[in-house]
Amino acid sequence: MAGRAAPAPGALLCALLWAAATAAGGGPGDSPAPGAFGRVYRGAVNISAERVYAFAYRSEPGQVDAVRVYVNSSSENLRYPVLFVVRQQKGVLSWQVPLIFRGLYQRTYNYQEVSRTLCPSEPTPETRPSDQIIFVDIASMAPFNIAYELLVTRLENFQLETNKAFNFTASPSQPQYFLYKFPQDVDSVIINVVSDAAYPCSVVSVQDIVCPVYDLDHNVEFNGVYQSMTKQAAITVQRKDFPGEQFFVVFVIKPEDYACGGSVPSSIHGNVNRTWNLQRTKNLQVTIVPSIKKSVYVQAMFFSFLSFLSFYLGSVVVAFVHYIRVQRKASAGRLSPEHGSGMMTSSHPISASTPEGSSYGAIDESSSSGGRQLSSPERRPAAGSDTDSSVEEESDFDTMPEIESDKNIIRTKVFLYLSDLSRKDRRIVSKKYKIYFWNIITIAVFYALPVIQLVITYQTVVNVTGNQDICYYNFLCAHPLGVLSAFNNILSNVGHMMLGFLFLLIVLRRDILHRRAMEMKDIYTLDYGIPKHFGLFYAMGIALMMEGVLSACYHVCPNYSNFQFDTSFMYMIAGLCMLKLYQTRHPDINASAYSAYASFAVVISLAVLGVVFGKNDVWFWVIFSMIHVLASLALSTQIYYMGRFKIGECHVGIFRRAVMVLYTDCIQQCSRPMYMDRMVLLIVGNVVNWSFAIFGLLYRPRDFASYILGIFICNLLLYLAFYIIMKLRSSEKLLPIPMFCIVATAVVWAAALYFFFQTLSSWEETPAESREKNRPCILLGFFDDHDVWHFLSAAALFFSFLVLLTLDDDLDTVRRDKIPVF
Repeated sequence: MAGRAAPAPGALLCALLWAAATAAGGGPGDSPAPGAFGRVYRGAVNISAERVYAFAYRSEPGQVDAVRVYVNSSSENLRYPVLFVVRQQKGVLSWQVPLIFRGLYQRTYNYQEVSRTLCPSEPTPETRPSDQIIFVDIASMAPFNIAYELLVTRLENFQLETNKAFNFTASPSQPQYFLYKFPQDVDSVIINVVSDAAYPCSVVSVQDIVCPVYDLDHNVEFNGVYQSMTKQAAITVQRKDFPGEQFFVVFVIKPEDYACGGSVPSSIHGNVNRTWNLQRTKNLQVTIVPSIKKSVYVQAMFFSFLSFLSFYLGSVVVAFVHYIRVQRKASAGRLSPEHGSGMMTSSHPISASTPEGSSYGAIDESSSSGGRQLSSPERRPAAGSDTDSSVEEESDFDTMPEIESDKNIIRTKVFLYLSDLSRKDRRIVSKKYKIYFWNIITIAVFYALPVIQLVITYQTVVNVTGNQDICYYNFLCAHPLGVLSAFNNILSNVGHMMLGFLFLLIVLRRDILHRRAMEMKDIYTLDYGIPKHFGLFYAMGIALMMEGVLSACYHVCPNYSNFQFDTSFMYMIAGLCMLKLYQTRHPDINASAYSAYASFAVVISLAVLGVVFGKNDVWFWVIFSMIHVLASLALSTQIYYMGRFKIGECHVGIFRRAVMVLYTDCIQQCSRPMYMDRMVLLIVGNVVNWSFAIFGLLYRPRDFASYILGIFICNLLLYLAFYIIMKLRSSEKLLPIPMFCIVATAVVWAAALYFFFQTLSSWEETPAESREKNRPCILLGFFDDHDVWHFLSAAALFFSFLVLLTLDDDLDTVRRDKIPVF
């Protein structure tokens, strides 16, 4: 007996069952009928008659066999459905026909054709074939006959292969799933799924080798990782997440398209049951390709850090060259204090165009010279003594009425010079601007800690639930590391932090050199050039670093709810740059840190309200547009009168004054404005801001945070362009370093914006629609277009900061009573 082959147990069992049924002469439902794969069985069942089929097959050693069952019933009677129960060695699968799916608002859809893939048997470790048997029970509680069809087949292409595309068709009642095993040398793969048609909406799921497999619309989200899909989906799978080194890829078609952004057809509105057979089939193609190796991660990290360390090297070289030039000048003898005064073509560079009688409220320039305009070094307090005094508080700190009157006289002159607006004690003003630095550190800590905690929670939810519709990644270039799903989007923000720190070092160097010069009572430092106050520069450096931190936090799980994390410090950067540009020639009248940060808080609050209400609520856009226009008018009036205009007792005096100025200057007398340059800037600025307000009111963009950021950036660019034009118009020069920084800023910003507008995802749409925009990596096989935007925008912001830092270096040897204010 040992040398003879044993008969197949499955075949023997079927033969015995058939013989028993024939001998007993019972009904067809009394015992299983042997079934054959690939053959269609037709029959009828009722409350007293059911059918049982037995399908036997042989499984080869190490082979995974999959069986698919197709059933059909012509009955649409939901009260008496046909019940199908499939029994296997380790599981039971059942369903009914018509198969009912529920959509939005409990809308139901009925399918009479159903096909399901049975959970495949595990490969046996035995060296010889094993026999398997499957029972299919068909029954109904109907008092009348209901016809059915049954077809059972063995799947030939159940296991997917690496780098080989596989095409198939699925529908809501006929889901599909396939097996994939990791090759020996592959630790991570990307599952790419594409379709020519966006709809019907589908779901792609990756599940462990566990029975039952969740392959219906109502349960596909119970296990594994899943994404909704229109035309494209991509899931990165790592070997470490599957101990068995294999997994199922499940494809489910949803009965409705609203989850993917589609609309429910008008013909099926209501709760009426509808029968759809094969109307929602979708052709899909799946390709599984190996993901990047660990060595690519190392290369990408080296590239990121070395790229920005090169900026440190360049800064050291520039600093060394500057040191050599300074030493040579010192050895050759320094220039006389009067050098550079000839840079101004005249005392009044634009006085030739001033009409007679337009100096209302002004005083003659000669009356503002001498002791009133410039304090001599002997009368200044010691440079090193920064003692506090109650008299030194800013705040318009002058308490005597005659000093307040003196301010009004000086600041309402037609032609202002820097000496007119740098009359306050240097120590007081310096302390005022240092508050910007300390306040932004406090804001950064209190803002960043809850953000970090929240995005960690987001990432945890994604990892635990497997719902990849929560986060809007570029899934074709999302490289996980540890618990992070898209490490590349986080790594690419390192440039903001490194260049922000480098900018702080550059500012610190200038600050130290300035302090040394003050201690030496250097006349160039005391009475020449732009007054050096570094508090705003320090705040800008911290803001750049925090932009990198918060952008990285946002990209842990980018979505509609947390986009303001990515933009909050962008608002602050733009606002601080405008404040610094204004402070350059208005050091005594610039906004305090408290009022500036309070304004930023209002802006961020509006951004949050815009995220919540800005989608379709017209009332919000009406209120916001009114606030925008009124704020523009109020700020314009304050700038026009150099902060010397106070709000009246009725609290609307500023607007009343603006109306009176427009009426008297433009309508009643049609005279030339007193401050022509300021008027031109403010008119253009108001036109731009009113245009933004009208655009927002008419089109109501969904991305409200970017809309506000656009307002900030346009105002900053407008003011910077005005400043440079006025600088050149005043016969001032642009030195090589600021000229290089301006050119570099323009070039790098142009390149950065090109990559910024290469949209790779969009939380303004559904997750499935967003994935249609996904693209592969373009740099080192690790970074996508948005990562390149991060790199370039960090460099562009750094160069922009350097422009503000070095723009007026040419004035270091020009007396302040020769530097015009504009």
